[in-house]
Amino acid sequence: MKTLEPFNPENFLILIVDDIRKNLQLLIEILDTSGYGTTFAVSGKQALERVEVTEPDLILLDLMMPEMNGIEVCKRLKNNPKTKQIPIIFLTAATETNYLVSAFEAGAVDYVTKPFKTPELLVRVKTHLDLKKTKDDLIQAYEEMQRIATTDELTGIPNRRSIFSIGKQEFERSQRYNSPFSILMIDIDKFKSINDTHGHDIGDEALKMMVKVILNCLRKVDYIGRLETEEEALAKKGHLGRLGGEEFVVILPHTDLKGAYKAAQRVCDAMPTETLQVKDETVSITVSIGVATYDPKDNKIDDILKRADLALFGAKKNGRNRVALMHDEQLKISQ
Repeated sequence: MKTLEPFNPENFLILIVDDIRKNLQLLIEILDTSGYGTTFAVSGKQALERVEVTEPDLILLDLMMPEMNGIEVCKRLKNNPKTKQIPIIFLTAATETNYLVSAFEAGAVDYVTKPFKTPELLVRVKTHLDLKKTKDDLIQAYEEMQRIATTDELTGIPNRRSIFSIGKQEFERSQRYNSPFSILMIDIDKFKSINDTHGHDIGDEALKMMVKVILNCLRKVDYIGRLETEEEALAKKGHLGRLGGEEFVVILPHTDLKGAYKAAQRVCDAMPTETLQVKDETVSITVSIGVATYDPKDNKIDDILKRADLALFGAKKNGRNRVALMHDEQLKISQ
């Protein structure tokens, strides 16, 4: 479990925005003395420019400024995905408190009245930096949990649950738009003999090498019949996931049967060219691949996976190190 780090002002940068130089000097002195890093701006426009460059952890923002007031600056920062999470504390004179409702509606987290009381200012700054750090840590922890839940630990690619989720999304898209969509089912030939002969560590290295080869092949997008837009080309790149053991699946969006067959053959041909050196012996692997494509008659993703799995069985039965399709799909590819 991650241990909580003590609060250290030196880890934080605060942007101070005020058009009055004396206020800036006072705030910089207070915060610098407490150990915070500081930067400043003397107008709303300059503040927006400074945020882009310095990426502060918190902003002390003067409410009333000429040209662009603090509320407008706050709104723009909160409408920007890159800056909307930065906490903003408004600096306001006692006579300006009637604007605070608008300030909070714009996204402010707090306010401090002028003239400043140093202890109050520092407590409010620390409180909101603490809250931001806690929120950032929670977001980071959640993202890490999501990564662990959806990633195969050995190879770093999507795991069974994740690749099935991707496949389901592509299946539903094909149903909705009647767009092509194909699947490759890939299995390492005689993988058990690699583990038995060289040990499971070498078997793991073989799996990682296989993933590297497949991903490299998937980056070479096929152009069939016409030139595609950049968006179409990016969408057509496949998703590789591990089903378990030595069995993997590739989801190929916007790819018809001929394109999928060509991609599978490229993987099959490339696989033996990569090798592992085990002492004085060179180890290479081959793969068998089953190919299937979406049919409007399919009711769910499992229908395509079943055909791809049967095609894979046929590839192994007919000698391994080859690409295979079901009989009806062989007819399609020959037409």
